[in-house]
Amino acid sequence: MTNLPDNFDPFASRLPDFTENLNVPPSGNQDIDQAPWISVKGTEETASTYVGVAIRPRRLAAMAGALTAVFILLAGRAFALQIAEGEHYTALAEGNRIRVLSTPSERGLIYDRQGVPLVENQPTLSLAITPSDLPTDIERRREVITNLAKLGGITAESVIESIGDIKARGLQPVVIREDLSHQEAVKLSVETNGIPGASVAVSTKRFVRFSDKMESLGHLIGYLGRITKDEYARLNSSYGRNDRLGKAGIESFYETLLRGRFGRKEVEINAAGREVKVLAIEPPVDGNALELTIDVDVQEYLERTLKSQLSARGLRRGAAVAMDPLNGEVLALVSLPGYDPNQFVAGLSAEEYARLAEDPDEPLFPRAVAGTYPPGSTIKPIFAAAALSEGVITPRTTILSTGGITYANRWWFPDWKAGGHGPTEVTKAIADSVNTFFYYVGGGFEKFSGLGVERMTAYASRFGLGKKTGVELPGEAEGLLPDPEWKLKTKGEEWYIGDTYHFAIGQGDVLVTPLQMAAATAAIANGGKLKRPHLVRGLRDPQGNLQEMTSDNSDDPIISPEVLRTVRAGMRRTVTEGSAKELQSVPVAVAGKTGTAQWSSTKRSHAWFVGFAPYNSPEIAVAILIEEGGEGSTLAVPVARDFLAWYFGRSINND
Repeated sequence: MTNLPDNFDPFASRLPDFTENLNVPPSGNQDIDQAPWISVKGTEETASTYVGVAIRPRRLAAMAGALTAVFILLAGRAFALQIAEGEHYTALAEGNRIRVLSTPSERGLIYDRQGVPLVENQPTLSLAITPSDLPTDIERRREVITNLAKLGGITAESVIESIGDIKARGLQPVVIREDLSHQEAVKLSVETNGIPGASVAVSTKRFVRFSDKMESLGHLIGYLGRITKDEYARLNSSYGRNDRLGKAGIESFYETLLRGRFGRKEVEINAAGREVKVLAIEPPVDGNALELTIDVDVQEYLERTLKSQLSARGLRRGAAVAMDPLNGEVLALVSLPGYDPNQFVAGLSAEEYARLAEDPDEPLFPRAVAGTYPPGSTIKPIFAAAALSEGVITPRTTILSTGGITYANRWWFPDWKAGGHGPTEVTKAIADSVNTFFYYVGGGFEKFSGLGVERMTAYASRFGLGKKTGVELPGEAEGLLPDPEWKLKTKGEEWYIGDTYHFAIGQGDVLVTPLQMAAATAAIANGGKLKRPHLVRGLRDPQGNLQEMTSDNSDDPIISPEVLRTVRAGMRRTVTEGSAKELQSVPVAVAGKTGTAQWSSTKRSHAWFVGFAPYNSPEIAVAILIEEGGEGSTLAVPVARDFLAWYFGRSINND
């Protein structure tokens, strides 16, 4: 083996010596920033490579300061995220698996005055989807909706329509199909298990009892319908997109009381949107039960009697009211034709609703409270009371009826009886409905000074005409008490004496509702106290105890009881010898007034009757209207006769 020298470098023979080719910068004070490139020269090419630069202390200090500032900024932000805003971001994260759902309350029942339930809540099963659980990918979401629609036996379009704006729907399930059978519900629970957000929900539906034999209950009770977009926008704080609310009748007017307050349930869900754990519960508060003033037996018989008379004449439209004159409680409220409110429970198709809405007889229209009609001669007792109160007449004032009056030798205003009624005082004028007497009383004639339109309007208003009664139903009409200012503003015409004469006999522009006339008649019956007609007696607790609602009725008379004794005598005379003799067959003494209200030059008049019984101790007041029924004595009086005979016959039999 060859001995190597002590200073032998084993790599020296393998590396070329670049020392001679290395250009070193000159020594001295040359600025380091101007250091040249270091060139390494090869045998054929020259490759230039940047090896590095030295950093001056000042620049190094500046860079260190900048890095320190960045570190402080990042540390501060980390503190904000983890400590100061930690709860906020934790809540956002929890929102991905924790939800607050509403739990419905039990809607309060509605009873008649005898405790008979008029509605019932029935449980129902529905297929629902929570929109926020649907995939965000458009294609995947479309696939899920299509599969769900197929399983539910509905169209994908209907699902999309139900879901609407996902953001607006939030985390609450949206019902896409109702009324599942038990078997369907079980099957869908299994089949939709893998579909995000799909569920089978339990809810209730509201049905009106007896509506199959009492169509007038539709106007009275009303129905529930799914909340509309406009309603949801207005009531967003307390209603969900699946909720139903009262759309008509008592259900609408007392929506808040009947609905109660929904509860809240905080739940933990899994990735598929399924509830896995209940974290907290705020129980719902059930709605209040209402006890109505309505007697379901009285309602049924009054409807049956009115419908029978209408059918016998080939008519369909009419209204009838029965109320207690002593306290304003409405015992029956009938509008015909009516409708079955249970049709709306499952939802009507557009065609089905159109048939109802476009029916010329308007079955959805609550005539008893919203229909306005000329009162005809039924207004005469009010103007008789006004004339007696104002001293325009006395009970003995006599006016000669010769068949009508001629005003200014030009305008003829007739009596209904050719040749007239002869000498007439106020009770005969009411009993025989003598127009001439009320022309004098209202507008005056020759040297006789009448009430004039201002006092006529004032007294009619005292009896509740021209304004809403305040009954607990939506859509009540005010009616109309015309005066010169109204006519000039509405028609652009002056008020003439003929307008006053027409007003005095319930013709022309004056309009009333059947409920207003029942209330006015009740005031005459009870000695002059105008009682507000009302439909609810009070709230019922679960034990059946009644908490009566506060009454706003006044006992102050609107007119002298002595004056009304004369008026009532005239109404009694209507039955004993006037246009309502048929009522003598009723087992108690009845007083009343017929009316024939002209409203068209080509169609029949409306038939009216208003009255009360028993005459000396009134228990009930009624108003009957039959649209285009002709004379009140011919068609309206028989309705009152049959109804009152049944009503008091029932009482006698029970005794």
